[in-house]
Amino acid sequence: MKKQKVIAVMPAFNAAKTLRKTVLDIPKHVVDEIILVDDGSSDKTIIEAKKLGLTIVEHPMNRGYGGNQKTCYTLALSNKADVVVMIHPDYQYDSSLTAEMVNPIISGRFDVMLGSRIRTRTEALSGGMPSYKYFGNRFLTLVENLILGQNLSEYHTGFRAFSAKCLKQLPFHRYSDDFVFDSQVLFGAIAEKARIGEVAVPVRYFKEASSINFVRSCIYGLSILRDLGLYAATGGSAFTK
Repeated sequence: MKKQKVIAVMPAFNAAKTLRKTVLDIPKHVVDEIILVDDGSSDKTIIEAKKLGLTIVEHPMNRGYGGNQKTCYTLALSNKADVVVMIHPDYQYDSSLTAEMVNPIISGRFDVMLGSRIRTRTEALSGGMPSYKYFGNRFLTLVENLILGQNLSEYHTGFRAFSAKCLKQLPFHRYSDDFVFDSQVLFGAIAEKARIGEVAVPVRYFKEASSINFVRSCIYGLSILRDLGLYAATGGSAFTK
């Protein structure tokens, strides 16, 4: 069987302090290339990325979290990836679990893999997840499962992997440039009947890890509820070609 090409993509913004730890934790020989897309960082993210030998693309101005991912996925597909795994370079997610994320896709069992931070309430909160984020996550996930017909433990993780075939089915360039992009990608994948699996990952919230504030979290949650209404009204076609 031909070896499948695995590309890790890193949507980066001011990740100089955590990038090296994140990259070095990725098990050797799991990924064939790491692409970092810098979204207008004001720190030394690019300098650190060059030291690590990553493939680097710089946005001349900040395009937003979703806009960054659009570039990440476009570049990975252009570089002939068979599997694409997104790893945040802020060390919030445990990149040592990359093999567990990509192997189920390589073996053909799943089309999408999610790194779920919600194994137990105690674990999530003791890992530093703010209580309003935890309970907001639980509420949104419950509603999403009901409307989307899934039984996932979390929709809001930033550690996720896709088969190239799945990504190519999605019109992700039409999705939001903001944080709700993550949910829109999953809505599109579900509408396309993608098989979604999960791996439990540790919760790591700390000063250098990126996290949106309470107000942005509320806007994010309302945007998801709006998009769920759109999904229900269109049978998911609003998020597919």
